[in-house]
Amino acid sequence: MKYIGQFTIIIAISLIGELLNKIIPLPIPASIYGMTILFTLLSTGALKLSAVKETGKFLIYIMPIMFIPPTVGLIESWEVMQQFLAAIIIISLVSTVFVLAVSGRITQLIIRLKEKGGRK
Repeated sequence: MKYIGQFTIIIAISLIGELLNKIIPLPIPASIYGMTILFTLLSTGALKLSAVKETGKFLIYIMPIMFIPPTVGLIESWEVMQQFLAAIIIISLVSTVFVLAVSGRITQLIIRLKEKGGRK
């Protein structure tokens, strides 16, 4: 019963994200709105982590299963994708290197800021 309540909270926040996506005319996915709302609620203490923790762990545990349908869709679209394979590989490599570089720089910045804050 605890899982149903926690899942209901997560679904309600996702629904609010969907509604915001329809109301606000920005090209931001509804899932981003939902994650931002959940993060804000957890950060401010308006929602306790214990209210969604077990269900969150369960959803992360089963996440690989969620990738099966999109993977099957990609396999079925192989003939269409084959003509764009070089472009897909180049875009994937460039975007991966970009994300790694930006993540590394941000991590270094956060570490430096923490070190400076600890010295005071």
